Amino acid sequence: MVTHIDLKTVLRRTVCELFSNLVTRPTGAAVRGGIEQQLALVENPTLTVIDFSHVGLLDFSCADEIVAKLLLRHGAEADPGHEVYFLFRGISETHLDAIETVLARHRLALVTDDGSGCVRLVGDLDDRQRATWEAIFRLGCAVPDDIAGEAGIPAEDAGKVMEDLWRRRLVMRNAQGYVAVGATA
Repeated sequence: MVTHIDLKTVLRRTVCELFSNLVTRPTGAAVRGGIEQQLALVENPTLTVIDFSHVGLLDFSCADEIVAKLLLRHGAEADPGHEVYFLFRGISETHLDAIETVLARHRLALVTDDGSGCVRLVGDLDDRQRATWEAIFRLGCAVPDDIAGEAGIPAEDAGKVMEDLWRRRLVMRNAQGYVAVGATA
């Protein structure tokens, strides 16, 4: 299941109809609260597209309140019974500055889609994690043996890296293997 959340709509509903900027920590907390309300209603598992396309400014405190806290609260360790995966769409270069800062601070990563189908991984990842995610994305669906050949790492290491990417909610598991977030939206 895919759920689409437009941040401008959430901002208007939770804070004020006049603004399209995400600035101040209280604004970020209110918007995240609105997102959390929507997430409570979705089926498990779900891919949630958080759409920044209509957001003007994003400051560091809002990036922390919205992006970092959503990722921290919905990782496998934090919320093992509820599988929520995020794809962040429409992130501009100005948004990315604040987002990359909070990702680095919290050692997090996420998947972005620029709206035209260009999907990429952003954040705190090592080279093997990045290569594994990119291989899964290229293959569409993969198991450790597939990744071992594609990413050039031993199959037992590939399995561990894939599981770590799943815990970080950067890949989804299904009966056939692992699918990269962003490959299905």
